[in-house]
Amino acid sequence: MTARELTESVSLTRAGRLNPAAVGWARQPIIDTAGIGRGHGRNKRWEYWNVTTPTHILALTVSSIDYAAVHEVWIFDRATERTWSKSATVIPPRGVQLPASLEVSPAHARAKGLVIDIDPVLSPGSMPAQTGTRLRARIDDASFDVLADLPPGHERLAVVVPWSERWFQYTVKDVARPASGSVTIEGVTHPIPAGASWAVLDHGRGRWPYDIRWNWGAGSGRTDGRVIGIQVGGRWTDGTGVTENAMLVDGRLHKIHEDLRWDYDLADHRRPWRVQGGGLTASFAPFYDKVTRTNLGIVASRTDQFFGHWGGAFTTAEGDTIAFDGILGWAEEVHNRW
Repeated sequence: MTARELTESVSLTRAGRLNPAAVGWARQPIIDTAGIGRGHGRNKRWEYWNVTTPTHILALTVSSIDYAAVHEVWIFDRATERTWSKSATVIPPRGVQLPASLEVSPAHARAKGLVIDIDPVLSPGSMPAQTGTRLRARIDDASFDVLADLPPGHERLAVVVPWSERWFQYTVKDVARPASGSVTIEGVTHPIPAGASWAVLDHGRGRWPYDIRWNWGAGSGRTDGRVIGIQVGGRWTDGTGVTENAMLVDGRLHKIHEDLRWDYDLADHRRPWRVQGGGLTASFAPFYDKVTRTNLGIVASRTDQFFGHWGGAFTTAEGDTIAFDGILGWAEEVHNRW
């Protein structure tokens, strides 16, 4: 089944329920999510950014899940595998600001020992256009300041996933954003070099069922002079008629409508993952497992986010085959009761 491509702005909700006209996918974040706010008990809103560099991997999360604000800053040294991190769960949610829709205003989080700022960067002039996003985070002993450029014509995968009129999710997966800046750890500043560093966004707005599982994989880099972005997912979209699968090649999105086949073993951390379908044949070789476990009774989360390198080939709808190798990214399995 091929989901409908959306080309004009549309509201995600109608009278508090899913707007059927919003179901499908788009090449830009054109969905208006202002109708998703607090008060229903099941709303989820978040901005997750990950930045891969030759020396470090950085991540930040700003989120509100109706009854709590959940934030995290995470920094990983690729050479030593040391980490610096801080997470905060604030009940009831406070100290958090999230835009009604993507990029219309900043996102901020404030909690004990943690400060996060996500700010759109606009071109000068009377009709400013967005040229990037500035990502700043500070925790004890570490901070980073990153510019994620938004090149002209760069496409993003925007998807509305319908479980029902009551339960639905809008996600924007924006891969292979050129990044630059710096990360400072224990007083030592390390550059985030332009041309060798990449940012990925996971933007989410929706109303979720209580118990859900998913796979997500992403990667960004260059192969043979071409910019490659990998975006694959599974489980949570099964049976909805919509997928979050795509390949980005030199800023152009190639949508994969088929469900993908995932083959991996969490018990064997070094075994390559296999992801196939829709013209994609990919393997993922992990080198580190970021393990997160939360159990607060009725609210619990289990995440294994493996970092590693993607390789394989993708055949476009036009019949062109694009090989790729050494693309740094991640693949994860998540089970949430929330």
